[in-house]
Amino acid sequence: MTSTPGHAPLHFKIVIDATAPHAQADFWAAALHYTVEDHSALIEKLLGFGAVPPELTVESHGRRAWRDLAAVRHPDDPYQEESGTGLGRRLLFQRVPEAKTGKNRLHLDVHAAEGRRAEEVARLEALGASVLRQVKEPGGEWVVMADPEGNEFCVH
Repeated sequence: MTSTPGHAPLHFKIVIDATAPHAQADFWAAALHYTVEDHSALIEKLLGFGAVPPELTVESHGRRAWRDLAAVRHPDDPYQEESGTGLGRRLLFQRVPEAKTGKNRLHLDVHAAEGRRAEEVARLEALGASVLRQVKEPGGEWVVMADPEGNEFCVH
């Protein structure tokens, strides 16, 4: 596949199923030092037009948010002023009725600063993550953790 010179790659986000999307967004925003997206301006506009019913919204952090969706974005990446939607590195949490039942087919790797893995693991535990196991192989060492809903991720 060839790329066109001067064009950015396709925009994408990682979507993660959740039973509590706002709690997951809060955890991952703190874990990654990201920002929880503020969609309140768009939501208020849509509510004002009668385009969406109020039942599709909740209050989160003192502002209107989507009931079933919450997203986090890298604080340095661009975003749409009107909608609050990030245009770069994003995680979107969507409410699903079922709990996690199996191993993730995709997971995030979090890279700690040199020599600070244990400190980072402790910080993530304080945020609500749990250690599943420590891995030591010829190719490296890392800690496998689970976020508050049981989604696995690794700390290198």
